[in-house]
Amino acid sequence: MAVSRGLRRLLRIREIEEEQCQMALESATGAFHQLQLALESTFEQGRQGRRLIGASAYSGESQDRLAGLEEIRTAERRAVALAPRIADAQLDVAALREEFLSRRVERRQAETLIKETEARDAVEAGRRSQQDMDDWFGNRLHRQDAEKEIEESRECGQPGHSPSSLQA
Repeated sequence: MAVSRGLRRLLRIREIEEEQCQMALESATGAFHQLQLALESTFEQGRQGRRLIGASAYSGESQDRLAGLEEIRTAERRAVALAPRIADAQLDVAALREEFLSRRVERRQAETLIKETEARDAVEAGRRSQQDMDDWFGNRLHRQDAEKEIEESRECGQPGHSPSSLQA
């Protein structure tokens, strides 16, 4: 039984689905990393605000102190806004990873099914080939035995065993 076109088509569909899930996972992972980088830059903005406040203590500049306080507040608001988006992105990545792994399992199952079918076909073809060779060899031996009997009957001169009567 050869591998059907439907089974090969199923494998191709599974490969396409896996590729699509992989691209979606890579995209979501990239978006997640961008959000993490945005959060890191927010933390850096807060650190710079604290440095401004520290520097204003030495310089006595009230504007630096106010700018530092504003940087810290902006960073805190931004961090609060980014936290739920990061959590959602993390959940999306986890769900897409599960989907991708599920598609990979499905593709591998289809591949395994095709490989098993091809292996069975190869064993069956080998079995048929061996059977054909056995039949050919058996027929050859049978023909040789028949030819020997004809030769022996000719040598003995037995009537009724002519080559034309054996062939019919």
